[in-house]
Amino acid sequence: MAENLESDVIIDAPVECVWEVVSDLRRMPQWSPQCRKVIARGPIRQGTFMLNVNRDGKLWWPTRSKVTDFSHQQRVAFRVLDNNTEWSFTLVPEGERTRLVERRDVPTRGTTQISRVLIDKVLGGEADFEANLAAGMNATLKRIKASVETSKAGPSA
Repeated sequence: MAENLESDVIIDAPVECVWEVVSDLRRMPQWSPQCRKVIARGPIRQGTFMLNVNRDGKLWWPTRSKVTDFSHQQRVAFRVLDNNTEWSFTLVPEGERTRLVERRDVPTRGTTQISRVLIDKVLGGEADFEANLAAGMNATLKRIKASVETSKAGPSA
């Protein structure tokens, strides 16, 4: 059974600077080692539908998702319609810094049958797949941190 996953990072920037970056889910390919393209129907906000193109080695696959939460400077989340998981970024102010938490939540009924079969038969099994997701979450957060802290240190800071 798929497990919930969580990772976090402290970013040396206030919430508004972090929000400016993470709220634009079209930029996900800049951060995520697995996501290669995000096509959103309209501006990113609650209810926006997105098509994501993902890659793991030689394997490529699309996923459909819908933004489920867009709470200004607090949280952005989307549900992957193909497996029912919800991915989120939550921003927690810590003075002039921000704790950014990335989560993958699995519904209590689990993921879809097609997702379970594909993970088992094509993507190396649940344990390997989730280990790759966890490593990808850590890489994503490091890249977001670098992006925010670099832009904060630039001429517009």
